[in-house]
Amino acid sequence: MPILRLYVRVIALLAPEKWLAIALAIANLGLAGVFFLEPWLFGRVVDALAAKHDAWRYIGWWAGAGFGGVVASVWVSLYSDRLAHRRRLAAIAMFFEHAVALPLSFHGQHHTGRLLRIMHGGTSNLFSLWLGFFREHLATLLAIVVMVPLALKMNWKLALLMIALMVSFAVFNSIAMRRTLKAQGEVEELHHEITERAGDVFGNVLVVQSFTRLSAEVGAIRDMMKKVLKAQYPVLRGWAWLTVANRASSTLTVVAIFALGTALNGKGEVSVGGIVSFVGFAMMLIGRLEQFASFISGLFFQTHSLRDFFAVLDTKQVLQEKPGAPDLPVVRGDVVFDNVSFGYEVTHPALKHLSFTAKAGSTIALVGPTGAGKTTALSLLYRAYDPSEGRITIDGIDIRDVSLNSLRRHIAVVFQDPGLFYRSIADNLLIGKPDASPAELEAAAQAAEAHNFIIVKPEGYSTLVAERGRSLSGGERQRLSIARAMLKDAPILILDEATSALDNATEARIQLALGTLTKHRTTFVIAHRLSTVRNADLILVLRDGELVEQGRYSELVARGGLFAELDASGRFVPDAEDSAESYAEPTLVSG
Repeated sequence: MPILRLYVRVIALLAPEKWLAIALAIANLGLAGVFFLEPWLFGRVVDALAAKHDAWRYIGWWAGAGFGGVVASVWVSLYSDRLAHRRRLAAIAMFFEHAVALPLSFHGQHHTGRLLRIMHGGTSNLFSLWLGFFREHLATLLAIVVMVPLALKMNWKLALLMIALMVSFAVFNSIAMRRTLKAQGEVEELHHEITERAGDVFGNVLVVQSFTRLSAEVGAIRDMMKKVLKAQYPVLRGWAWLTVANRASSTLTVVAIFALGTALNGKGEVSVGGIVSFVGFAMMLIGRLEQFASFISGLFFQTHSLRDFFAVLDTKQVLQEKPGAPDLPVVRGDVVFDNVSFGYEVTHPALKHLSFTAKAGSTIALVGPTGAGKTTALSLLYRAYDPSEGRITIDGIDIRDVSLNSLRRHIAVVFQDPGLFYRSIADNLLIGKPDASPAELEAAAQAAEAHNFIIVKPEGYSTLVAERGRSLSGGERQRLSIARAMLKDAPILILDEATSALDNATEARIQLALGTLTKHRTTFVIAHRLSTVRNADLILVLRDGELVEQGRYSELVARGGLFAELDASGRFVPDAEDSAESYAEPTLVSG
């Protein structure tokens, strides 16, 4: 994206407040008028004094123009600041809303730290550009546009020197940008890598400390910082030389104007006041050009950050709702997978032609080796992804024909990774039902065997949960996740190894609660425990993304296929790995 087009896109984000932006632009036009009037009036005063004429008229005009400029400057500064602050917050909200809605595949490829840096860096740069546009850039551009024709009209010979100065500024800035743009891109990428590395360390402090990795991780960050400086110094050196070239051009131009002005004055082609006006124009032009060069320099260093920001906004959402898609009505819970295929990569399908029917109120267990496609299959039901082939229906309605929010309101999920927020226990539970009463919260927690451990916390239900639930044991995290699903009270329930983090005694109590929860609900269970699998109405056996067997427990055992092998090998027998203390957080997408 060329820099000029990028800048136009930045300004286009002001469209929601276009009338205020237009008013500020008009005020800047007035400021530009003041900028070129002052040196012209200065020259008129000098000529009037030299000719013994009345100079007070020009002085009065000068004072009036100056006062008007002060008023316009104050108004522009005040309202441009407010506008920039409002639009910055709006940009943060826009970025956040869009990025959160992007598919899991996008988030799997982009580190959280990188996204946060892109959001904060991008919006900060937007703020500075918006503020600079109204406070400096627009007035500078208008002043230059007006100043050059006026100078040509006054004396084209002296004006050519000013035009030559503008051309030199443009050429020098173009050369600097062309030679350092790629290097600055490498610098920005290194900054992203530092943020990602630091985010990983903060997110895994326990591992870093227990494995005595502190010195190594700090050393790695310092090495990355050395790479940043090594890449940054050549860029800074290039822009330093640009400053020298611009200053040299400015000095030579002023000297040339004095020299040529003196010669022209001797020929009677320009008055002393005219020379004074031109020098004033030149000094003002130099100041404005230097200001403009500073703007170009700032925009250059912000370019990559802004490109990253817009690149996220331009990322298409894979899950598209049909225009005007209706809400999913109250459902019984009949679920049908009809010849469903899906792959994270086209060449490696995770599911192949999966077909089955789940009657309303039934319990369906999905079993199979790791990587068989169990979690992937159920993630399609709540549209974490869409099938590449086939369709999924609820009560005969294709889930792609209804609004995404209404679909997910009808489905409660208990994930392997409980997914707790850095909020209070109550706030985490309220995600299941935002308007739940304290009594409903407590009832759900009691049903999930969570109430007893909550009330002994220092602040009970108001106790703050650490990031990703680190302040809780694996079993406590999982019980809160179950309570959250109970509170949602949806007609379709997905249990993705919901009891994997519980000890045997707690699991026995939870199974009773889950029995109540699953009653009259269509329940999908991914489990490795015999108690869950044995009682399922239908067992789906997957291997390498294909449905190889289905039936009830006794039928599958008698059939002597893959399920019987898993059962005979003790695949569904509880072991030490199921205990709360040995719980390990899974990857984003498993099964």
